Amino acid sequence: MAASIASGPTDIALLEQTIGDNLEYTVAKFGDRDALIVPHQGVHQTWAELNTTVNQVAKGLMGLGIAAGDRVGMWSPNYAEWVYVQYATAKIGAIQVNVNPAYRTNELKYALGHSGCRLLVTRTEYLTSAYRDMVQEVHPNLDALDQVVYFDTDDWQRLLDAGATVSDGDLADRMATLDTNDAINIQYTSGTTGFPKGATLTHRNILNDAFLVGAACQYDENDRIAIPVPYYHCFGMVMGNLAASSYGAAMVVPSPTFDPTAVLEAVQQYKCTSLYGVPTMFIAELALPTLADYDLSSLRTGIMAGSPCPIEVMRQVMDVMHMDQVTIAYGMTETSPVSTQTSATDPVEVRTSTVGRVLPHVEAKIVDPETGDTVPRGEGGEYCTRGFHVMTGYWNDPEKTAEAIDADGWMHSGDLATMDEDGYVNIIGRIKDLVIRGGENVYPREIEEFLYTHPAIADAQVIGVPDSRYGEELMAWVQLSAGATLTEEELKDFCKGKIAHFKVPRYVKFVDEFPMTVTGKVRKVEMREKSIAELGLAAQQVDTA
Repeated sequence: MAASIASGPTDIALLEQTIGDNLEYTVAKFGDRDALIVPHQGVHQTWAELNTTVNQVAKGLMGLGIAAGDRVGMWSPNYAEWVYVQYATAKIGAIQVNVNPAYRTNELKYALGHSGCRLLVTRTEYLTSAYRDMVQEVHPNLDALDQVVYFDTDDWQRLLDAGATVSDGDLADRMATLDTNDAINIQYTSGTTGFPKGATLTHRNILNDAFLVGAACQYDENDRIAIPVPYYHCFGMVMGNLAASSYGAAMVVPSPTFDPTAVLEAVQQYKCTSLYGVPTMFIAELALPTLADYDLSSLRTGIMAGSPCPIEVMRQVMDVMHMDQVTIAYGMTETSPVSTQTSATDPVEVRTSTVGRVLPHVEAKIVDPETGDTVPRGEGGEYCTRGFHVMTGYWNDPEKTAEAIDADGWMHSGDLATMDEDGYVNIIGRIKDLVIRGGENVYPREIEEFLYTHPAIADAQVIGVPDSRYGEELMAWVQLSAGATLTEEELKDFCKGKIAHFKVPRYVKFVDEFPMTVTGKVRKVEMREKSIAELGLAAQQVDTA
């Protein structure tokens, strides 16, 4: 049997441009077409208008003394200013540091301090986040942080005014000094232990990943991409913004943070052709009582990523939301982020059961986590990938970098996957999420997919909790559909005879929502901690450690 290793096609040439040069190219071709639409701010700009604003911000940053290689933090939900700063920092060679809008003082201090940010762009506040108060608390402890710009105050105009002494020629000269392999972005990825690690990405990394993701969606200048996913993450700023700018498609930003009603309103009003989201976002949109009132017929494609998608959700997205050509993407921040994706023309069965094949110019293999040997096709193992999309490393952390990227350049994902005879990859879980019950390997995703077939269940997440007899036992957190009822016994009866007895959850918890990251990923670590505490299993955890 063939080995689980594959290489993507090379017929699409990679872009050998900086992000700034690519933006200029798009402006020259599509300057009068829509570029950025942000309804909650009343922003509606063409590519030429967007570029004018970006150049003002870029010159303003230069006027404030920001040099190539300096770090500029961006800490905010989805506002137009986020887009301006993203492209402006790219044009002057500053490294943008994405700061999670959910961060609080301890995490903020770490991200800004660890990256050595010289300037931070943020808001004074948003909902329950008092950004200014938190900045003022940590600022005295940050030696490198010279300046803070609150873009919802007069600070923003002062930033623009600072560029008065910088000419267009000065900006062009700066752009000419930049290289595609220069670091341009640091994204902090949260681990289960310790502080986040700063994945460091180049122009070449993220511009080409965006370009190839857009190719899989068959984008051109006529597309309008609804982007409800957060900008601080690759999904928003790379797959959203950079995919749009590399094809001349429009960016539509429905709301600062995810709001399912705002998403559907934006799709309808601006005739979006593409919609992004993690599965929980699509589930929320499909669950709206007013769903049928919206005209979503303009949609044709989009991307679902971030976590495994229940098959039934995928089918509803295609049937109810008209996204016949929706694609599934898989990756991680360290790989810019996408390394595999289904195409708009893949059969429905493939798009509901795999995460596609490797992107062009990308390699992938599935290895035995213990030995590192490549496994035969169809067998499970750790997903590894190599190519243009792999980060340069973790910022100022060569030890963690060496743990993640081996001597041959393979990025080890920590994800369990299989590869079929045609090269399609299926993610079957995280190595750390694998539950070993009485010697049996149990993959939570398999059980989640099964539970989702129950008509009363809107979503389900399965975790392992400690057990003195079996080592681990299964627990299901279950979210019911609106108006549905289900008991623990009824759920277990539903499982009996349909899945193996050792896969039937011993514990069931009915919840209204799951603990989530800002990007919409379920926090299983937090679920496990809460469950252990609520079930009184801490002692058993010690016994089985």
